[in-house]
Amino acid sequence: MSFARNKDFIEKGDTVILYLSPSNMHAIQVEEKIKNKKGELVENVFQTKYGALKVVNLVGTKYGSKVELSKGWAFVLQPTPELWTLTLPHRTQIIYTPDISLIVYLLDLVPGSVVIETGTGSGSLSHALVRAVKPLGHLHTFDFHEQRVLTAKEEFMSHGISEFVTVRHRDVCADGFSAELDHKVDAVFLDLPHPWLTIDFAVKAFKTTGGKLCSFSPCIEQVQKTCQKLSEAGFHEINTYECLQEELTVVQKTMNVLNLDDLNHNENGEKPGRYKEPVKVNSVVHPSTTPGHTGFITIATLPPAFIR
Repeated sequence: MSFARNKDFIEKGDTVILYLSPSNMHAIQVEEKIKNKKGELVENVFQTKYGALKVVNLVGTKYGSKVELSKGWAFVLQPTPELWTLTLPHRTQIIYTPDISLIVYLLDLVPGSVVIETGTGSGSLSHALVRAVKPLGHLHTFDFHEQRVLTAKEEFMSHGISEFVTVRHRDVCADGFSAELDHKVDAVFLDLPHPWLTIDFAVKAFKTTGGKLCSFSPCIEQVQKTCQKLSEAGFHEINTYECLQEELTVVQKTMNVLNLDDLNHNENGEKPGRYKEPVKVNSVVHPSTTPGHTGFITIATLPPAFIR
């Protein structure tokens, strides 16, 4: 329940991020008992390379605290959508934080927005969308896989955000969105193999004031078909982005400085030196490898005149 609001102390039922290092974090549920692989209830003891943690002992601990393990220590952090993306159990390929931040920005989401998401998957983007629109807005998310829908519902409930999100089992490419969403939606996000098949349904869902549609596709051929359909449906300002995250390394370099004080001769009639004393400056070094491709993000705006 720790996703719903900021809090100081860990309570029973919370999802907590156990931080061991930047590349070693785990999301754990603060319960006294959990089910093992055989479906039996056993004591909730989490094993790490620094030893074991009896999870129920975290109740009452302040978020951000350092906790003792049997062979070391770790920090306990309140979860955020960004930390959840790094630690969630993968049921599908997920969208990561650099792309998520651009998607939320391009969709112009604010508290009170009503959003459709198609392709709930592992819920990585869903948590960020909920944070952007709550407490007055709502997320309607769809997935064609029934088991993923049931699992997502359980997670949203345990994270305390179920009042801000509705999960539906539906093939939106064939059946569209629920009729109750007609003219109720501010933004639509598509993460589908054939996003162009849902665009007419999205037009019906938008409010009479218009709205924003965003599509995430790994292949440029998908982007081309989607953009063509968007144009035919009356969308304007159609743009496609590729978000490539590149880490620059700051280094200190020694550089020679040209001696421009005297271009001809010095007082003794001698020619001046070409350079002054070398100086140290801060610079950046680009990585030797190119950032990997994740997907193309297409954004488009539907003006009110094209609402049907």
